[in-house]
Amino acid sequence: MADPVSDGPIPDSAIVGVLRPFVRATRPVLDGLREADPFGLRARVRSSEFPALGMRERLLDMVAGVEVPGTSAWAAMDVEGRSRWWVRRVGRFTTLVAAVPGLGGALLSRLPVSKVLGAAGQGLLLVAIAGEHGIREEDELVALLGAVMFRRELTVRPPSTADDAAADARAAELTADLAEPGDQQPMVKRVAKVVWRLGRALFAVEDELDKRPHGNFLHEGLGMLPVVGAFGKYLGEWSGLKRAAREAEKRFHGR
Repeated sequence: MADPVSDGPIPDSAIVGVLRPFVRATRPVLDGLREADPFGLRARVRSSEFPALGMRERLLDMVAGVEVPGTSAWAAMDVEGRSRWWVRRVGRFTTLVAAVPGLGGALLSRLPVSKVLGAAGQGLLLVAIAGEHGIREEDELVALLGAVMFRRELTVRPPSTADDAAADARAAELTADLAEPGDQQPMVKRVAKVVWRLGRALFAVEDELDKRPHGNFLHEGLGMLPVVGAFGKYLGEWSGLKRAAREAEKRFHGR
């Protein structure tokens, strides 16, 4: 985990130094969050040589109409529809990570759950929907995260050779679980571990995280109550996730 940056106002360069490896690490994580293709639906969509002869074939034809990357339904969706899909995908996954014992590992007991997952989830979502809008340039993605999550229009300059190597090394560290050869753990658990690391990485600029889009005062009030407090916090993070998506969309349309 990077050392927190907390003495005085955090300079742009420090925030960029945290966000650059974060953005690089999101790419394999987003690939993991996309639904796998265990039934060969992508190939089925591309080929007309699969006669529907039995129940299994009929079922596959039906599933091919589900909004999953690589299916005909996905191809027919517009950019806004795909962005909404990512809101649901990221929101449901981060909720799953928090709700299922063991997915958070030892980190779960040492970090504020909603804050960690909320920060990681918003960062992942912003990179994902930016990609649906054709925005994949790293500096532009770093600027996007700075604007929406930290309310700062960052000055983002190309990294030096040393900074570029350091960002690569940090991104590789964050995504080590996905790259581990021969790892037999289910993909959902491996991705979950990386999501936790992404959230923890953003804690290097913890003071800036409170600026992220959040829920309303009702969510905050519910989050302070016993028993249902955790539920209220997650409702707030879900609301914040949708707000982050809306703010990003406005930014995209104003380019």
